[in-house]
Amino acid sequence: MDAHVGTFFEGHALDRVAWDRGPIQRDLPGFAVTRIGPGPKTDLWVYVSRGAWTASPEVSGHVEFMTLGAVDNPRFPELVTMTAHYHVSYPLAAGHTFPIGEPWLPGSLCEHVLVSRPYPFGPAFEVCNFANGHVHILWLLPITAAERELRHRDGLEALESRCERSGLEYWVPDRASVV
Repeated sequence: MDAHVGTFFEGHALDRVAWDRGPIQRDLPGFAVTRIGPGPKTDLWVYVSRGAWTASPEVSGHVEFMTLGAVDNPRFPELVTMTAHYHVSYPLAAGHTFPIGEPWLPGSLCEHVLVSRPYPFGPAFEVCNFANGHVHILWLLPITAAERELRHRDGLEALESRCERSGLEYWVPDRASVV
């Protein structure tokens, strides 16, 4: 996993961030988040889980989670860690949504997350092959309550189409809802 992320983000600064609050190390020993600074692939900060793939592979396959932000902020590794821990008890896959109980970032209308394919980076990033299988890296896309309702009422494709048509600036905390 480290080699896959390192190769994909060649030319970016990478380091490991451990979230030491809560039960994550008890439930996913060795769990960490790789923080990737801006560089040639993206001007955004990228945060990728490392160790979530060990939770519930029989239900959702091997998955890791990633999110993006315009600035380096401890909220991002917290969100990735919180999601990985949630995944231990409630396996997540592309298309799932869940509430985070508060705004994604201060001033944001986004209080939910859509688990999605990592469209900003494509399938070359999404699928990490290893000797006995593969891991899918899924994107944690902050969404509004109205966007979540649209996804559940009209389907994932309806929400994704609306996001694409609107030119969604997903990294902007105070963005307007696409619904």
